[in-house]
Amino acid sequence: MGTQDELTAAAREDLSPGDVVEARRGGRLLHRGTVTDVAHNHGLLWIMDTLTGGRRLLDHSELEITRAPAPEVPAAVPPQVPAAG
Repeated sequence: MGTQDELTAAAREDLSPGDVVEARRGGRLLHRGTVTDVAHNHGLLWIMDTLTGGRRLLDHSELEITRAPAPEVPAAVPPQVPAAG
C-alpha cells in the first residue's frame, strides 16, 4: 500500500473504471465511489458515489482526487463444528 502522496500522484492518469476513489476539497471528503468512466485528456472522471447514491462527474482541477484506501477484510473465522455426543 502506498502513501497518501503516492495515491494522489497516481490518481490522474492511472485511474480506470473499477477503481475506488475519494474526492476532497479543503481536506473535506465530498465524494467516494467506484470509477465508471474516465476522460483523461479533459481531467474528468465519473463515479457512482456511495455517499450521495448517485453518479457524479469529478474534475481534477476542482477536487483533490485520490485512490481510496483498500478496506480491511477481516480474517475468516472457521465454522464451529458441534461436538458429537
